[in-house]
Amino acid sequence: MKSKLIWYLPTGAIAGLLAGFLGVGGGIFLVPMMVGLLGLTQHKAHGTSLAVIVPISIIGAIVYALHGHIDWVLVATIGSGSVVGAVIGAKLMMKVPANRLRQFFGVYAIAIATLLLLR
Repeated sequence: MKSKLIWYLPTGAIAGLLAGFLGVGGGIFLVPMMVGLLGLTQHKAHGTSLAVIVPISIIGAIVYALHGHIDWVLVATIGSGSVVGAVIGAKLMMKVPANRLRQFFGVYAIAIATLLLLR
């Protein structure tokens, strides 16, 4: 465990950089890093990633808001649905075996990457 501590700060710094620069949630970077490099279980990595996103999102949102780059109507509408979805998703995730969760995550990442490259 102690040998992994050296990776915590750089992992967080890169996640924050990617979140601020690309607007991605930490999950796309943090989950694979926490599982592969830090040795967390798939479930613990997903939960920890969501908790880490809170400060990343707050700081990033403040910077974007100061530059007028936030659509507050969308924040209210998408945010409302996201709260409900997060509760359902977190409860559902607890019922999915780690290997299946990892597969869903991988398929999702590939699908999103494909869509981004094709558009």
